[in-house]
Amino acid sequence: MKIAIVGTGYVGLVSGACFSEMGVDVTCVDIDREKIERLKEGIIPIYEPELKNIVLRNHKAGRLHFSTDLPTILDDMEIVFIAVGTPSDEDGTADLSFVMTVASTIAEHMTEPLLIVTKSTVPVGTSYRIRDLVRKRLDERGLTDLQFDVASNPEFLKEGAAVNDFMSPDRVIVGVESEGAKELMTKLYRPFLLNNFRVIFMDILSSEMTKYASNAMLATRISFMNDIANLCEKVGADVNMVRRGMGSDSRIGRSFLYPGCGYGGSCFPKDIRALIKVAEDAGYEMTVLKAVEEVNNRQKDILFQKFKRHFNGELHGKTVAVWGLSFKPETDDMREAPSLTLIRSLREAGVAVRAYDPAAMQEARHYLNDSIYYATDIYDAANGADALIVPTEWKEFRLPNWSILKKIMNHHVVVDGRNIYNMEELASYGFAYSGIGQ
Repeated sequence: MKIAIVGTGYVGLVSGACFSEMGVDVTCVDIDREKIERLKEGIIPIYEPELKNIVLRNHKAGRLHFSTDLPTILDDMEIVFIAVGTPSDEDGTADLSFVMTVASTIAEHMTEPLLIVTKSTVPVGTSYRIRDLVRKRLDERGLTDLQFDVASNPEFLKEGAAVNDFMSPDRVIVGVESEGAKELMTKLYRPFLLNNFRVIFMDILSSEMTKYASNAMLATRISFMNDIANLCEKVGADVNMVRRGMGSDSRIGRSFLYPGCGYGGSCFPKDIRALIKVAEDAGYEMTVLKAVEEVNNRQKDILFQKFKRHFNGELHGKTVAVWGLSFKPETDDMREAPSLTLIRSLREAGVAVRAYDPAAMQEARHYLNDSIYYATDIYDAANGADALIVPTEWKEFRLPNWSILKKIMNHHVVVDGRNIYNMEELASYGFAYSGIGQ
């Protein structure tokens, strides 16, 4: 089976590598010539556990190829996945220009039957727009008898665990409108799900909506728990106890009940805005999701406010160590990361920032330039600091040597954005501690 995946970001590269791992002949396509050449050399553009080994192994085995020229390979493919970015416009609308450009290229050059699958996160109805565009152009080219199918196959990969999510998915959502498309997608995914075939087939519109609805639900749980955590602080409750009590209810469950300093990344913020806009265009107001977004935007400021309160607003000339820059552990992705909101507020207040992240140091320079000090490790970051603030819960931050930190820091203040430390333990070392919701 031969497939092409257009776009070599998180979704496209992980999908292509994992499909090739199961024996599929995959060509990953991207217009960025430098990125493609680096991939051929084994240089991976993103940090994702296990991904590099899979890419190198399958490229060497001849199952995973890289190209910048989609037209020349189209006629060899049974399926082409569109996995390019859909960033937000200023009003929250998903920008489909990259998706439609790929669809136009396919329409202009295909001469053999093809299944065109949308893997990018797109507003409801986009696959039908692709179908209409391709059909119109084929007819203009005189290929009125050339048949093709469209399908929707949204991704549900967690950055930092994307390979495992793809190889052992909870479920695979596929929207189709023909038996032929259903058979092809069944053939493609069966090797991943031999013991329990968890592909859920549905109509295309429902498939596209499922992606947005799933992310909206997860984002809602995060913002809800952050709201509860903030209230816990006001009334003297401990959100960690509350979370455990809530999570033991089988109707609620324990997932996504962890309070923190807000969600970020490439999916939740963008998808929430896009779904709100889709609803507006349909004449409906997503009141709950607007509140979810409002709570999240407010929550990203909470670490700075806690730091500010501790020093009674006298911040100019202070130095802060920031542990964690990526929006979550096990990734170098800093898109809409809470750390960015924190650091910008600190710099505006005249605070010097010494930051460290296990994976995102190079990525951070694209966002922060030379406005901060890039530390070599957690202790270098904390050296001479008046406070330590932790926006991201990397594992290597969990058991630092507090005795060393006590010696090298000027003041002994810890603001924990992910509740990974114990207040009593830090107090025994002489640290003032502030977590979320406790």
